[in-house]
Amino acid sequence: MPGLLSAMEGFFIIGVVIAVGYAAARFRVGGPTAQMVLNKYSFFVSSPCLMFAILAKEHLNVILHPSIIVAFLSAAAVGLLFVALNAAFFHMKAADTTIGALNSLYLNSNNIGLPVATYILGNPSLVAPILVMQQALFTPIGLTVLDATTSGRVSLRSIAKQPLKQPLLIGSLGGILVSAVSAGAGHFIIPDFVFKPISMIGDSAVPMILMAFGMSLRGSRPMQEKTDQAATLTVVALKNLAMPLIAFLLSYFVMGFRGAELYGCVVLAALPTGQNVYNYAARYEVGMTFARDGILLSTVSSPVVIALIAAVLS
Repeated sequence: MPGLLSAMEGFFIIGVVIAVGYAAARFRVGGPTAQMVLNKYSFFVSSPCLMFAILAKEHLNVILHPSIIVAFLSAAAVGLLFVALNAAFFHMKAADTTIGALNSLYLNSNNIGLPVATYILGNPSLVAPILVMQQALFTPIGLTVLDATTSGRVSLRSIAKQPLKQPLLIGSLGGILVSAVSAGAGHFIIPDFVFKPISMIGDSAVPMILMAFGMSLRGSRPMQEKTDQAATLTVVALKNLAMPLIAFLLSYFVMGFRGAELYGCVVLAALPTGQNVYNYAARYEVGMTFARDGILLSTVSSPVVIALIAAVLS
């Protein structure tokens, strides 16, 4: 299966960039604050530019494809399931529970989703609905909870102001707005000399997130904190096994998808947890080890799950 082999190449490329981040930390390149700088720059600058650049160039019918319903319901289901399991067994604090829910539902739609959609599914635009769903719904909700639980203040005013504090959401909504206006005008409304710098800055987001993640592995031993082991294994099972199964049931029996649409929804649901979750954990300095271990195990096991799905459904 050449497409599957190409997707595995995508995983290898990601692993190399993470390894570079680890090596940089090992040799103290950038000093002790390098990881924090990369995380903050990606969160506030490059990632919003990336979201804007991707969505501004997409047609609205692609961004709002019906598959977004499957992506939303399957993600919401595993996120709520983790919250329920936490209440019953793990008893984590609200901030850590939020990280666990994001670890369970947040798809790596950029740096793994794009190569998977390109090489296995043959259509990179299939990740656009996932980008919109995550940035317009789950990310603001998750970050609002993190902001409220770490600051100790919860008010309607602070919740209403949350969108102004979410650069990723602002970039995503800006991209969708430009896409809509461009569709009405019949041409892309932003001149190249304005769009290209935004796109160039956005191109730095993925490698910075991956290298910061690699830096976090320096001096760490995954799964060493016994209190998080069961919760970490749970989020990996929810993300890599439960979510694609739920996506299949919804796609087949509820939406009536068949063929390429069914295959695409299930494969994309099996994507590993996005490194953005660690970026959010680092931003609020909560659940960082939990986020890192969940992402690492999910990323390692995801290629096996995707290979099995490809063997069964393709």
